[in-house]
Amino acid sequence: MLPLLNTAVAFRGYNVTNLGRTAELLTVAAYHDILRRHLDEASEICRSATGQPVNLLERVTRGEEADLDHYAEAVALVYAVELAQLEIAREVRGLDLRQSRFFFGYSLGELTAVAAAGMYDSRAVLEIPLSLAEDCVALTADATMGIIFSRAEMIVRREVERLCEVVTTEGRGTIAVSSWLAPNSLLVIGQHETLRRFGELAPTHLSAPVHIRPQETRWPPLHTPIMWQRQIVDRAAVQMERVTEAASEPTPPVFSLVTGGYAYSAGLGRRTLRSWVDHPQNLWSAVSHTLSSGIETVVHVGPEPNLIPATFARLSENVSRHTGKGTWANFSRNAVRGAARYPWLANLLPERAFLLRAPEVKQVILEDWLLDNS
Repeated sequence: MLPLLNTAVAFRGYNVTNLGRTAELLTVAAYHDILRRHLDEASEICRSATGQPVNLLERVTRGEEADLDHYAEAVALVYAVELAQLEIAREVRGLDLRQSRFFFGYSLGELTAVAAAGMYDSRAVLEIPLSLAEDCVALTADATMGIIFSRAEMIVRREVERLCEVVTTEGRGTIAVSSWLAPNSLLVIGQHETLRRFGELAPTHLSAPVHIRPQETRWPPLHTPIMWQRQIVDRAAVQMERVTEAASEPTPPVFSLVTGGYAYSAGLGRRTLRSWVDHPQNLWSAVSHTLSSGIETVVHVGPEPNLIPATFARLSENVSRHTGKGTWANFSRNAVRGAARYPWLANLLPERAFLLRAPEVKQVILEDWLLDNS
């Protein structure tokens, strides 16, 4: 059984692949009914929101990923599977992840986290991204995501934000940060040729030398001001006014990647949800908080979680490679100095020496754990 006292629970977001091992979970007799119920409920909500026929159970059994034209189905699928995995763990395996230290989630995962923590009705929360899905997809037509990273130095946040403003004011489209992944890496989404223009101006506007890797896959421009162009933020805010908020605090607390803190206390949740639509995700804040809080295990919820586990894995690899082998207690002063080979990491030490705990934190993929213990 997983210990929960020093455990954090991470929820994944939308990706180009979203099925994971869900079909395998369906074949386990003890899991089947719970998973099917959540898929059927999410299918009905998705049908109501989109006016299109939706059968998530059939999609899973066929092994058919939902492409961008079926973006709403992908959102409903991930959301349903995350809630189902939590219920299976609790009702079948006796593991109640609500007893963990805190929840956090990336993008769509934050919505699942606040619903799972009892802050809002789960149906009402899912209806929000589904009602906006069509316009989100439409905005992908001329938008390109780019991964921006530096192999040596930290990237100055304000410099990036200012450069995005400079390019946007040229009037050829909007470009903005969508996610801060780490001190040396982030995601931006830009319309038309703005990502190329960002690259042209970067050497004279950014103090750190950066590499820009455009992505061929189209992504909905969530968490950027591009969402303003179809009044999506305001429409979402109006919809959120009708969502009943729990009188009590979420259980466990939910750490928000929008604010970089616990922003879902009673009376503040709707404001954070509204900001969730167009504010960048700060994944690094959650990683830092996890390590500084003494968390020993991170449980990753959802079908085939990738981004959050990969972020922890990269940090762990960087730390391990340049601090030598051994446990936290055995790190030597000379070994810590080895982190200087990664200047972005060395610049955060010793002020943030808790980052050195990264190799010691256990990462558990919940769907794998459920199948291993079936």
